[in-house]
Amino acid sequence: MGRQPLVTAVLLCVASASLAQQKEASFELTPLVGYRFGGTFEIEESPDSYGIEDSASYGFILNFPHRANTRWEILYSRQSTDAEFSDRTSSNRFLDIESQMLQIGGTYQFDSENDAVQPYLAATIGGTHVKASANGSESDTFFSGSIGLGMLFAPNSRVGLRLEGRGHATFTNSSSNLLCVVSPDLNACTIEVTGDVVIQFEVFAGVVVRF
Repeated sequence: MGRQPLVTAVLLCVASASLAQQKEASFELTPLVGYRFGGTFEIEESPDSYGIEDSASYGFILNFPHRANTRWEILYSRQSTDAEFSDRTSSNRFLDIESQMLQIGGTYQFDSENDAVQPYLAATIGGTHVKASANGSESDTFFSGSIGLGMLFAPNSRVGLRLEGRGHATFTNSSSNLLCVVSPDLNACTIEVTGDVVIQFEVFAGVVVRF
């Protein structure tokens, strides 16, 4: 075997190893579109409540390496929807609700025999800012967290696909005038959100771009 082919083979091996390390250490940006459902705001000193309507959600995930099978993750997600009052006779039965979620956490990637599919567990914590468009209402930010299971397709290529199901918990741990309504049949005193946990579930898909 001549010297030139040997040198070429060594350089190819070094280049392949370098590319492999680069892929392992790559950043991932995932624009996502999903569907979020569930969630109820309880009302202080009242049997009534506001149920959050199911609707589309969108956002992005920034994912970067940590060590071994774990990666850090930043999640931003947004949902615009309605909240329906349980008393159907109310003149303010529907309120527009907008929530924005910003959380940080990570993923744990399970070992897989299939190089094209990578299952993982994700968990994040942070805050959720909620705004209601009603007379007398206020916006508020609450502590929140989420946990999900998903599948990553084409985990070793520059472009992949991420599918995930995730549960969200928003802790409304203090009375808030978030859903106050000032009207002839409702007033701010009767529509205060009490300390509780709002649980929602979400499924989403996103295109993973690695760089």
